[in-house]
Amino acid sequence: MPPVFRFAPSPNGYLHLGHAYSALLNFDRARESGGRLLLRIEDIDAMRCRPEFEAAIYEDLAWLGMVWETPVRRQSEHFGAYRAALDRLTALGLVYPAFESRAEIARLVRQREADSPWPRDPDGAPLYPGTAKSLSAAERARLVSSGAPYALRLDMAAACRHATGLAWQEDGEGLAGEQGSIPAQPQAWGDVILARKETPTSYHLSVVVDDALQGVSEVVRGQDLFQATSVHRLLQELLGLPAPVYRHHRLIRDGAGQKLSKSSSATGLRDLRAAGAHPADIRALVGLR
Repeated sequence: MPPVFRFAPSPNGYLHLGHAYSALLNFDRARESGGRLLLRIEDIDAMRCRPEFEAAIYEDLAWLGMVWETPVRRQSEHFGAYRAALDRLTALGLVYPAFESRAEIARLVRQREADSPWPRDPDGAPLYPGTAKSLSAAERARLVSSGAPYALRLDMAAACRHATGLAWQEDGEGLAGEQGSIPAQPQAWGDVILARKETPTSYHLSVVVDDALQGVSEVVRGQDLFQATSVHRLLQELLGLPAPVYRHHRLIRDGAGQKLSKSSSATGLRDLRAAGAHPADIRALVGLR
């Protein structure tokens, strides 16, 4: 079976040099290995994703000389698949609704940090500090039926009891050059959000479902997602999904050493193209031959 790669941008802004580097790495590896390249549009965020950004993705990637298989998978067209996966986790007793707003969570963290620092996840966000996991089934049902907003969280402690000794195969640069078998540490993320009342999935849930359904065998993505792979391995194990090989590549940064943002016109592909850049120039700027 030929290897299957994918590039999966979100249409919430225009692509920049960092996206170009990741996309071209996937394209080059697929071509060199005789593999397949898929394009997936991760558009579950209805508030930020816009059709003009999706159209620009196709335009920019084609300008770079990339080709990919069609049809393109758009996540917003597959909520049923994510809901089915969520139902499986719920049946295992691993999902619970939490009703605190972001402001309430921030207040709870401040209260707890009055005595000592509250633990953070690998991205620096505070772990969920609420007590929704201890609510009775009747109280949860009452709050849901009242129309209160909620987030569906993974009971991380219970989930980790279902899946021990997890690891993934790293064939990239990792965070410090790690390669080979990397122990997964999903507990570092606390009770992550898997869905919300208004959106039946999250990035963590949809990415593992999509990779499995599309037969993705090699995931080439940025180092900023290296730690999140622990959560993805846990969900793959709980859902009985195959684990791809991962390659986490270096990030393209600006002059101040910061990760590139979609709001940065200096590194936007459309702006560079308008200024007279050619696809070969983009490859040179990101260090590709």
